[in-house]
Amino acid sequence: MKSLLEVQKKLLPDLLSIMQKRYRILQYIRLTEPIGRRALSVALEITERVLRAEVDFLKDQGLLSMTTAGMGLTEEGQNLLFELEEMMKEVTGLKMLELELQTTLNVKRVVVVAGDSDVSPLVKQEMGRATVASMKEYMTEETIIAVTGGTTLASVADRMSPDPRQKNVLFVPARGGLGEQVENQANTICAKMAEKAMGHYRLLHVPGQLSNDAYQSLIEEPSVKEVLDQIKSARMVIHGIGDAITMAERRKTSSNDLTTIIEEKAVAEAFGYYFNREGHVVHKVKTIGIQLDDLKNAKCVIAVAGGSSKAEAIRAFMKQGHDTIIITDEGAAKQLVKG
Repeated sequence: MKSLLEVQKKLLPDLLSIMQKRYRILQYIRLTEPIGRRALSVALEITERVLRAEVDFLKDQGLLSMTTAGMGLTEEGQNLLFELEEMMKEVTGLKMLELELQTTLNVKRVVVVAGDSDVSPLVKQEMGRATVASMKEYMTEETIIAVTGGTTLASVADRMSPDPRQKNVLFVPARGGLGEQVENQANTICAKMAEKAMGHYRLLHVPGQLSNDAYQSLIEEPSVKEVLDQIKSARMVIHGIGDAITMAERRKTSSNDLTTIIEEKAVAEAFGYYFNREGHVVHKVKTIGIQLDDLKNAKCVIAVAGGSSKAEAIRAFMKQGHDTIIITDEGAAKQLVKG
């Protein structure tokens, strides 16, 4: 594949340029459908005249459908995008970036999507789509999947779709709530994923942070204990990686704990654990749900985090997660390989 692409770059450079442009159009429509031509022209910074010609061509090829609401991909268009993905990663250099980052982080597998989610929110949606694709590779019948909260995981839920090969999949929240917006809480994301995947779900109705007395009392509650047992037996865990200070503020962390987090130079957070640059835990929140040691029991752990501003947090957490699959974006990946 690589040698063929090198030949094409030399003999037919215009062909690759046209292919990239049409691939980008199809990719953007997939993330935003239905979308009108004018909105697409503005988003892709292509003149309406040029875009009209491209859209007409893609429609004639049976890749686009037109409705009064806007453009969308046909099933053939969806399939073509899927088939082109690996080749386009070779063309754009993303495949090389994935392999370089896999070595840099010393992790199981890396998937990099184009763009920087700090700049464009649609990149987060593309990370969500890539995460769903990876999940489907590792799902089996009656898999229990634990998911955390946050805006990135909400994007994963947005892109979730059913797969007839996976039946009786159970989604559970990896931990209690953070007191943040309802749509970004693990319970909400868990339920949305289950609905879109045509699976089942259980919810965990406990706060994100607890005193010792409250913690001991709640984990003995039969309803909580039952869900907690399912969470800890999850064979797949999907989680985000947060910036330490941002997460501490979202949790309304006490001034004493915040001082500890700052003084210990924490840069990353996941599952209520705060990590410094060396990947050492410097603070932990008392929370009901998955603990760091529980990840060893999961057959598949997928971390989803992107944006160039998250590079330091990703690097720190990945010193703990060598068996993890990381889904990230070009912005974070380029920062990470710089070292």
